[in-house]
Amino acid sequence: MDQPVAQSVKYCDICPDCGAELACRGTQALTGGQLRWDVESSCSGCVFAVAVCGGRIPDERRDQILAEHGPARLRVGCGSVTTIAVLRVARAEFGVDLADAKVVAERVLSGVHAGTLPEVESLARKLRASGVAAAAVRDWERIES
Repeated sequence: MDQPVAQSVKYCDICPDCGAELACRGTQALTGGQLRWDVESSCSGCVFAVAVCGGRIPDERRDQILAEHGPARLRVGCGSVTTIAVLRVARAEFGVDLADAKVVAERVLSGVHAGTLPEVESLARKLRASGVAAAAVRDWERIES
C-alpha cells in the first residue's frame, strides 16, 4: 500500500463566534488513493474549535501551498511511456474530453505538468498502475529511468 503524502499550511481567519483571530491549519493529503482537504481551527479569543475533513482544497489555499512548498512536477521514465496510456489516465483523473486530455498528455510527456505534491503524486500513482514509470518530483529531484 502506498504511503500517504501531505502538505500543510497555516493561515488565519475570523472566529464566527467572537470575531477574534482564528488560527487554522489546512492539510491537503493523498491517502487511500483519494485527495482530501482537512482543516483544524481554534480561536484565540474564545473556546471555538472545529475540524472539517474531506473537502476540496480552496484555490487560495492551493496557491498558498504552492507558494510555501513549491510545485511538484510529474516526470515520466524514458521508454515506458505510451501516449494512449497517459490519455486514458488523464481522461479518468480529470474528467475531461479527448481534446483536453491531449493537452494534459502533452504537458505530462514534456515534463511541465505540475501541482501540489499530493496532486501530482496521485496522478503518478495512476500512471504507474497503467504501466507508465512516473514520479512526483521537486525541481531538484530526478526520476530514475
